[in-house]
Amino acid sequence: MVKKLLQPQEIEVFYVIPALRRELAVCMKGSGKSQKVIAGLLGVTEAAVSHYFSSKRASQLKFGSNLKKEIFESAARISDELSLMREMQRLLQLARVERVVCSHCSKDCDVCFEGLK
Repeated sequence: MVKKLLQPQEIEVFYVIPALRRELAVCMKGSGKSQKVIAGLLGVTEAAVSHYFSSKRASQLKFGSNLKKEIFESAARISDELSLMREMQRLLQLARVERVVCSHCSKDCDVCFEGLK
């Protein structure tokens, strides 16, 4: 099987966004929210939330302590679809700054960030 080189946006869709949802779900559970409420806030099924908790989904990617702190703060701010969108965009931007997509790639390269400042 040939390993396909994924674009950074594909890595975000397949790995980063699900991992962010997983971390948000864990933080929300820690604050006492039910699985049903968490699913509603994150726009996913209760089964997906259950899989986040049991590490059956989105467990390949781990975040650093700074991003985890930001995720914890975002979890407290999410109360509806608009706040979810706002916080996910903020967290994705922070993940880009921290080059989280690079943790998925085994190459020592900078191609995804060439020309960016």
